[in-house]
Amino acid sequence: MPLSDSDSTSPAPITVTAPAKINLALSVGPLRPDGFHELRTVFQAVDLYDSVTVRAAAELELELSGPEATGLPADPGNLAWRAAALLAERAGRKPAVRIELVKRIPVAAGLAGGSADAAATLVACNRLWGLGLATRGLHALAAELGSDVAFALHGGTALGTGRGETLTELAAGQLHWVLAAAAGSLSTPAVYAELDRQRAAGREQHVRSGLAALDELAQALRTGDPATLAPLLANDLQPAALALAPYLRDTLAAGRRLGALAGLVSGSGPTCAFLAADHEQARSLAAALDADPGCRFARPVVGGVPGAAVLEPTAAG
Repeated sequence: MPLSDSDSTSPAPITVTAPAKINLALSVGPLRPDGFHELRTVFQAVDLYDSVTVRAAAELELELSGPEATGLPADPGNLAWRAAALLAERAGRKPAVRIELVKRIPVAAGLAGGSADAAATLVACNRLWGLGLATRGLHALAAELGSDVAFALHGGTALGTGRGETLTELAAGQLHWVLAAAAGSLSTPAVYAELDRQRAAGREQHVRSGLAALDELAQALRTGDPATLAPLLANDLQPAALALAPYLRDTLAAGRRLGALAGLVSGSGPTCAFLAADHEQARSLAAALDADPGCRFARPVVGGVPGAAVLEPTAAG
């Protein structure tokens, strides 16, 4: 029996990496008729990666491994599975592929790890199946799969509008961050629901993340000066995340006490992102936070890295 519906020979496996993201600013608008909130956000991709290897198979399979794989579904509940199935459907072919997903990005942590997996799977299957889809075509599929998947395709630094899927690239220098993942997880829908509840009760503490602040933030990114950027970081979801996970106040306070230029909950949390002045400060801050009993892990990362990318075989390989 052939391994795919188009060939009796197996093409070489394809490996793609995709980065986690943080939100430097997140302004959440009203609920839209489609059930999503209108967003204006500044994304930045950081060098914490999941990787996806795809190879020809008789049917769609998903194998999970890596330090963050525990408890993840290996079925249509996984975004990587859904990405392969959607691409195959639109290409008019069977989803005859084995997906080997190595999870390093924490789940339900505000880092868009599932979106990274979907983006990597789209790129990998597009190459494996020889579909030749350009980025624009993959972007449209990514937007169907989830609000953050399109950014995981592109990476770098970008303004996201709509649900976050409409992207405008922003010029930015390299930035140094520390990701401090608190114990536990937060459901994105639950955090948005809490924000809606706070707004209905008139208790929302609206942060300074409107149009003017986003323009200032874009200008600060162009200068590449972290000290100028620090006071402009903002997240409308942070009060809701703190209401559901009050222990995050301790994590944020610890980062500031240890010398971070600024810190905020990334997206819906519970990961906190701390801005450092340079690589050395990021390393020392991560080491100090890693010793905090409230942190599951803390690691320095570099912001502004590219999105989903094929790992090309080396000449020796």
